[in-house]
Parts: sequence; C-alpha cells; structure tokens
Amino acid sequence: MSEAIDDGLYSRQRYVLGDSAMLRLAKCSVFISGMGGLGIETAKNVILAGVRAVTVHDTCSACESDLGTNFFLRHEDTADAGANRAEACLPRLAELNTYVSVSSSSSVLSLDTLDQLADYQCVVLTEASLELAQSVDDYCRNHSPPIMFVYGAVRGVFGQIFTDFGSDFEVVDYNDEEPVEEFIGNITQANPGVVTCLENHMHGLETGMCVSFREVNGMTELNGSRHQVKVLTPEKFEIGDTSGPEYSKYEHGGIFQQVKVPRRLSFQSLRQQLSNPDYIYPDYAKMEAPLQTHIAFCALDAYVDQHKSLPKPWTPADSDKLVELAHDISNKSDGLVSTVSEDLVRDLAFTASGCFAPLTAALGGFMAQEVLKSVSGKFTPLHQWLYLDTREVLPSPRPSLESCTLRSDRYDPLRICLGNEVVEKLANTRLFMVGCGAIGCEMLKNYAMLGVGRSDSGLITITDNDLIEKSNLNRQFLFRPRHIQKAKSTTAAGAARDINPDLRIDAQQHKVCPQTEKSCYPEEFFGRQDFCVNALDNVEARRYMDGRCVSASKALLESGTLGAKGHVQVIVPFLTESYGSQKDPPMKEVPYCTLKSFPATIDHTIQWARDKFESTFVQKPQMYARFWQVNNDAENLHQRLENSVPEHCVKSIRMLSHRPATWEACVGHARLKFEKLFNHSAQDLVHTFPLDTLMKDGSLFWQSPKRPPTPVNFDPSNAMHMLFVVSYSCLRARVCGISFSDQDLSQDALLRIISAVSVPPFVPSGKNIETDEKASAPEEKASEAADEEPVQHARDTLHRVMSAGAIQPAVLRMSPEVFEKDDDSNHHIDFITSASNLRAEMYGITPADRFKTKRIAGRIVPAIATTTAAVAGLVAAELVKIIQSPPIESYRNCFLNLAIPAIILSEPAPPARNMIREGVFTTVWDSWQVRGSATMTVKDFMEKVKASFGLEPAMLVHGVKMVFVPVMPGHKKRLNQPLQKFVKRSGNEEFVDLTVAFMDEKQEEVTGPPVRYFFG
Repeated sequence: MSEAIDDGLYSRQRYVLGDSAMLRLAKCSVFISGMGGLGIETAKNVILAGVRAVTVHDTCSACESDLGTNFFLRHEDTADAGANRAEACLPRLAELNTYVSVSSSSSVLSLDTLDQLADYQCVVLTEASLELAQSVDDYCRNHSPPIMFVYGAVRGVFGQIFTDFGSDFEVVDYNDEEPVEEFIGNITQANPGVVTCLENHMHGLETGMCVSFREVNGMTELNGSRHQVKVLTPEKFEIGDTSGPEYSKYEHGGIFQQVKVPRRLSFQSLRQQLSNPDYIYPDYAKMEAPLQTHIAFCALDAYVDQHKSLPKPWTPADSDKLVELAHDISNKSDGLVSTVSEDLVRDLAFTASGCFAPLTAALGGFMAQEVLKSVSGKFTPLHQWLYLDTREVLPSPRPSLESCTLRSDRYDPLRICLGNEVVEKLANTRLFMVGCGAIGCEMLKNYAMLGVGRSDSGLITITDNDLIEKSNLNRQFLFRPRHIQKAKSTTAAGAARDINPDLRIDAQQHKVCPQTEKSCYPEEFFGRQDFCVNALDNVEARRYMDGRCVSASKALLESGTLGAKGHVQVIVPFLTESYGSQKDPPMKEVPYCTLKSFPATIDHTIQWARDKFESTFVQKPQMYARFWQVNNDAENLHQRLENSVPEHCVKSIRMLSHRPATWEACVGHARLKFEKLFNHSAQDLVHTFPLDTLMKDGSLFWQSPKRPPTPVNFDPSNAMHMLFVVSYSCLRARVCGISFSDQDLSQDALLRIISAVSVPPFVPSGKNIETDEKASAPEEKASEAADEEPVQHARDTLHRVMSAGAIQPAVLRMSPEVFEKDDDSNHHIDFITSASNLRAEMYGITPADRFKTKRIAGRIVPAIATTTAAVAGLVAAELVKIIQSPPIESYRNCFLNLAIPAIILSEPAPPARNMIREGVFTTVWDSWQVRGSATMTVKDFMEKVKASFGLEPAMLVHGVKMVFVPVMPGHKKRLNQPLQKFVKRSGNEEFVDLTVAFMDEKQEEVTGPPVRYFFG
C-alpha cells in the first residue's frame, strides 16, 4: 500500500484503524511460520489489512488432512509427496491484496538460522515447539530495534496465543472509541474545580483520562488547556485547582473533548511468562480454565519433547502420561493451580492431534489483530496470554476410539476431535444462511472446513440480493477484483465449492422479507431446515428472520460486527430467549429546530446537508417527474386549475418555472443557492434573534449549545466555496438532463459565469423560526386548494411559461439521483461535504473532512477482517453444538472487542415466562394449535380454544385485521359465521397464526401465544 490509501478498497477498515495506523502498516513486513489452520487464517487477515509484505513459512508437505484446516490448499497440492504448504498457498494468498508483497519460505528455522528474521517488524510462530518459540522470542527481544513476537497454537479444541512486544511498547490509541466530546453547563472556581455537563448530558469519561477545553466564556484561561479528570458522577468530574487568581469566573458555554494520551506497556519474555503468566479471562463460567490450560499446554510440549509425537487420539494410556506431566509441572510451579483439572488435560490429550477449524478461525482473527497492533501501535495489545477452549463441542458421552479412527481424508482433524457420528451429522445438515457479505464469506469457509451439508440429504441454502463492490474485497475474502458487479451469493458459493468440492449449495438472490414470504420462503421452506444463520448488517432484517425462526421453531445463529467489536447470539427453540426478546434503547433523535436553525455539532450539519441532498436532488425531482407524467398536457392543466388542484401542483409548477435550460443557468442557480443557505439565512436568524436576546428567565438566548451564525461571504478563491458551486451545478444539471463538459468545469469558465450572476441583497423573510426542541418538522398540507393565493400564482406562472413557447416533453422530465456514497465521481459526497462544512463555518463549528463526512452521511459501518473472522469462528463452534442438542449450559453467547482486547463468553438467557393466569405460563416459543374446517364458525373456534386451553377468548385478530372484537359494531353477528370468511387461505398455505386476547382473573385483557389455525 502506497502513501495514498486506496479508499475504494480500504474505506471500511480506515474507519477502524485511521490513516496514521494504515500508513504504518504499509511500511511493515511480517513473518508467519506454520501454514496449518491458525497460520493460514492469520496470514489471510494480515494480508487483507494491507501491510507492506508478508512471508509465509513452512517446512511441511501438504497432506489430505490439511484440507480440513487450510482453506487455501487444494487436493492437487497433496498429490505424490505433497507440495510445500507455504509454496502451495502462496498464489491464493497473494491475490487477496495486490498492495501486499507475499512470498514464501521453506528454509529450516532453528537456533542457527534466526538471522533470517532480522528484516521483519513482527514474527508470528504457529505449530512451533516451545523450545524454538523461546529462542525466537529471545532473538526478537534482543534485536535492535526489537522485533514484535506473537506465538500461538490450536491443539484439538484448545487454543493459545502469546504476545511479547518488548519492554517498552507505545500504544498510540488504546481503544476503538471516538474521543468523548460534550457541552459544559458549569465550572466551579474551587479546589478542585468541578465541571458539570449541560443538563441531560453525560460525560462518558473515566478517572485518569485527559480533556481539553474550548469555547469557554468567562473562565477563558481553560481554553486550549489539558487536564486529567477524576470522575464524580456521570454528569460531573474534577479537573484540579481552578480557585487561583489566574482563573476568571465561569460565565457560560464551552466544550470539553477527551484527549487520548499514548500509553506505554512493558512485556516479559516467553521464558519469564511460562512460570508466571499474565492472561485474560474469556469465559467467566470457567475462571480456572486459563491457568489449567496453561499447565496442560506446558505438559503437552514436554510430552512431545519426550515422545517425539503428540498423544494418540482418544488413547487412555497416552492421556495418563500427559496427566502425570501436568502434575509434575504444577508441583514445580509454586502453586500456579491448587489442583490439576485431569478432565481438561485428558480432553487435550484425546484431541491434540486433531484440529477444530472454527477455533483456528476465531483465534486467527484475534492473532492477526495482535500483529496489526504490534506494527501500528493502534489498540491495546493482549498482555500476554489468551487461552480459549471449545470443550463444550465434544460429544457427551465422549466418542469411542473406533469413531475417531483416521480415514485419510480432509475430515480427519475434525473426526479426531468429535468422532465420526458428529462429522456425519454435519454432512447431513440442512441450513439456511441469509447474507453473503463479510460474515457470510467467513461462514461459508467454515462450512467448507466442517463439511456441512455435503451428503445427499444435506444442503446449504444461501441468499443475498447484493452485487460485489470494490470496498467488499477488503473483508469478504472469497471475492476478487474480477468478481466486481457479480452476484455475491453465486460467487461465494462457487468459491466455497472451490475450497471443498463436496459442498452442496443452493445460491439464491432473493431478499428475505414479507414480500418473499409466500413466493420464496414459506413456512414449508423453514420447516425443511435444521437451523438458520444470520449474516446480516441491519436490525430490521435480523428481527424479521428472528420472527420467522420463532414461528417455525428453528434455531438461529445471530452475529454481527462493528469495527473491532463483535457479538454472537445462540437462539435455540424453547431453550433460550430470541433475538427480539431484547431491544436496544431507541436512538435519540436530533430536534427539528436544532437541524433547521441551531446546529451545535458537525453531526448536525452533516445530517442537514444529507437531508438537503435528499430533498433537492431526490424527493423534489421524484415529485416533479410523477406530477408531469400524469399531468402532461399543460393547457389542459391550466384549464382544470379553475376547478380543481392536483396534488403537488403548486410546487411542480414553481419548479417548472425555475427549471434551468442551460449549464450556465445551473451554475447561476448554485451561486444564488450559496447566498441563500450560507449568508442570507444567517442574517435572517440574527435579525429575528439579535445577539442580546434574552430568554424569559433573563438568560442569554445565544448560549451553549446554541451558536449565533455569521454570514459566509462567497469567495471564489476558497476551495470549499467552489466545491459547493460545482457539485450543486453538476447534480442539478444531471437531474434536469443538461449535459456539461470538462471545459465547463474549468475554473475560468466557472468564474466567468459566476461573475455575471446578479446576487440580490438580503431582505428579512419574516418567517417564524421554531425554537421548541420538542416540536416536530411541519407536515405538508394535505391539499393546496385551500391556499387560494398560491394556486392563483401557480395559474399565472403556468400561463407565463406557456406564453414563452411550447413546453417540450423533455422539460417535464427530471431524473432523481440515487445516493451512492462510494462513487467519488458522482458529486454526492462532494455536495454533502461542502454544504456541511459551509454551514459549520457559518455557525463556528469545527469542520469535518470528506472522509468523516462520508462515514456519517453514508451511515458506513466500520469493519475489519480480523473481527469478522473471529466472530464467524465462534458462530461455527455454536453450530456444531446445535446439531448435538446439548443443554443450555453448553452454549455460549459472546461479546468481543479486539481493540482492548476482550472476549466475554456467557451462557444464553432462558426465554422469559409470561403468566396468562395462575399456573399457565408461556414463552415466545409457544404456540397453540386449533384444527379447523370450512364449517367452523368464529364461535366454534373460540369455544375450541376455551376447551383446549382453559381460557376465555376476548378478542381475535389476524395480522392487522380485527376478526372479532365485541365492542366493534356488527362483530357479534360474526360469531355464527364461518371463520374462514374472515380468515382466508392464501395459495396452498396449511395454516395461519391468529392473535387471541384472553381475560384474566382480574378481568384484564392479556395476550396469549399465537394460535395456529389449520384450515383442514
């Protein structure tokens, strides 16, 4: 990656790491040894991130079992003696990112050859002995400058990661959060001084953080200064002594902003950490697991050192030897653990020669992020061990030795861990996955490794209606540049079958929504699935899929990412709560008056500019085009206006009269629009509310967070001013079908047009300006006919336009824009950036660059491949549990944040029980069934419900249709009419879900579970 970051490729990652970290990555070389599952996963993620160079190293030859963990090896690589694994993977790794130089090495890595590491900034070891790892770590620590070292392994269902970034490592930015910024309500002149946020605002700070101040009135000495804070309450914090004579009394206003201060960390060597490890807790239900696993891995290294091999799968004699070694190590560890967990050690012995691929995916994402931290200083590194196990995937009872017998195929690593019965269950699985983006690609890779749906009775059905874009290539690793503008689902399916030709995949391009419920994804479709997987990027679609899975009683694996954060939720019928059981708090909406007249932050001005784009270049042209399509005879319309006024008539005629006919007119209109939006509007606001305006309580009207605007005077030498004129002109010309050339966009040509524009002087508008923060945006009037004066003006205007000449059909057409944030040539982000920053200039708000504006206006979700890989690996682990139907204690939801870093695994919550009456409880999963017939009346149905479930129905509803509500006129007559008169069958559907309300003991209405009515 060069100094100029390719935003088309890296835009989503740039929002996670930032440009300075990205540029540091682009200067670094990484050495990754061991092309097993963990090594290839780490290499893939590091290459996607965009370092300068990666060398993949391996001395082993590929064999058939490697295909079960390394997704970049193919069957032909295992032929004869087998190709070197690093060399075989090289072509596929290299095409992940053309900005990264990828090479391979097969030289022996030993004490005598460590100088080959001298030119790298980070060295990663996987599948290496502990002795070699210690030697490499010593070499890296002693090298000048120090080389960052990362070490890891996955053995069976156990994994470890270790980091050593030297004795003095600088963390430039310790987390992935935007610096906190908030308005100030008061600052005391005291020792210590206490800062209070504006009413109903919270500071979001932690003790020890630093803040700086600006725009403080009165105590102006604070402006530009930096202070360490001590948090008192969510609204107050101390900043030190402000009682001295050097501080004036606080008056009003001001903003504080968190200042992120670099942190320094010291790491111990691997040798030191073996006896006294620092580690994080991934699973609070297994608090002792990290240390127990540390002992077990040390024992495993000792076992391999003694026996020159790993313990044989599910062999009690070998597990006994490992347990004995673990006890020896524990006894010498000065009480590291009180008692060795022999069950844990035996599970490691039984599975160590295998490899659970989902664990390599999860740890490969985590390990790759540590590599990126080591060479960029972005985010807090792991300090210093992570131990993660997925023992809950092991069958209960444990598999037999015969079940784990090797068969010399790609599934041997999995078979060793889980036994052949589970491997075959995976092969017979039928699942439905919605979404083939970043998580979807990773999940398909995991399915390929696990052999999901490969038998005649198994099937993976996937759907995604999106096409591949360049920005997808940075995370959606199954796609290449040649796939751009091809369907995601079919392309991803082909790539997954390339990894594992055994897979059976049905790739579709339908959207999963109410509109496809009957045509594509009816109840019968869900009934054929074993479970479903969400790989979605919006809450609405997640909730819809959750509802369908609850209705069909199907398990659902839900996950998502946001930058370095990710989540995994396991949803199992009758066992756990559903996705919809928990709701996020509603987003706080910005008051209408704030956006319209009193912006306080750059977010407000960006939202205003985004709304202005939508109104000017989308909604109004849509309205205009629809109106004139229906009313395309101007003379006839003029006559009809005597008696009737079609909807949007006044606005459409006004737009017709102002419609530009030439490029020059577009530029002239842009110049006038600049004056109206950024000059006259400021004068109008200050004319209405002069700077000395007082509120009813005597306080100043213009005080924080309100900012008095200052008119912006147009300056053709100002790049931002000209960007607005150019982008507005181009968009208006395109909407109106007016062509323009590169010559038209030249500075000279534009200035010539602009200089000829007559700009009218400011005249107060006299409009009422809303100041109530609780007020909503005014609604459009239902009819324009009531306003006789505008209608008469519209008649006159239309007559004037007609008198000027015949109205050509082209003049009655407009082409609305479709907002596209990733096309730099369409002027969309240019317009929003310039309009937002000019409004910010007018209100004295710090402007935002195009990059930040694009993220906010385009609602871009920051994303990085490492988080996606880790999340998908954890989802795949839960998938393996679902097919075995274990108790709730075996499942794990997860929240992770690779930036700090944290992995928090927790048992899913059971479904909430709702009491309908004493002794009768239901959950979200319950539904009652009633078998109907063509002759069953409404009364029969309600009596059947009462007889079956012991509850008196009070009301019956189908969707939004009220079938029987006693208080509704005429509804009591429905009791003796056939139910199917009101609840009609659609197509071949067998049933519908009805909502029935009951009366409880207190004669209060309660809603029961859905009643599934079968037509019969």
